[in-house]
Amino acid sequence: MQKLLTELFTRYHDDVYRYCYSLCRSAAKSEELTSDVFFEAVCCIHRFRGESSVKTWLFSIARHKWYSHLRRIRALPDADADALSELLPDSARSPEAVLCDRAAAARIEALLAAESKRAQNIVRMRISGYSFREIAECEKISESSARVVDFRTRKKIREILESEGYTDA
Repeated sequence: MQKLLTELFTRYHDDVYRYCYSLCRSAAKSEELTSDVFFEAVCCIHRFRGESSVKTWLFSIARHKWYSHLRRIRALPDADADALSELLPDSARSPEAVLCDRAAAARIEALLAAESKRAQNIVRMRISGYSFREIAECEKISESSARVVDFRTRKKIREILESEGYTDA
């Protein structure tokens, strides 16, 4: 068992780290998430059913760890606003523009949260850089179905935002 776990870590560490980095854009946070992923994998290896590749399974754990981290941050006051402001390209923007961006981001998140779990996962995986092939494998659907769900979910959110006056969304 120890040899299997060592091989798992050696083979997938870099891939998991790069995926975590693509989610959070922080080397320190990526290391922490990667460590958490492999710890979880060790604890839950007996539950791996082999219905997907090991890499997909590890990425799924990473994604859930990232979402857990984001939920913890949201529980802190003003954490969303600080996280969003770091992502804004122009720090010389007016406070009104920053507030509008924050409001739009919160509305987008609320609209996405109202969608099915499958639609949420597909859109978030796509935003995270997964290919439609990888998404289809993870969600156990066809590649074209993954494309359709992503397109329809984004279109629905865009139409709602436009009807609510978020014209730049």
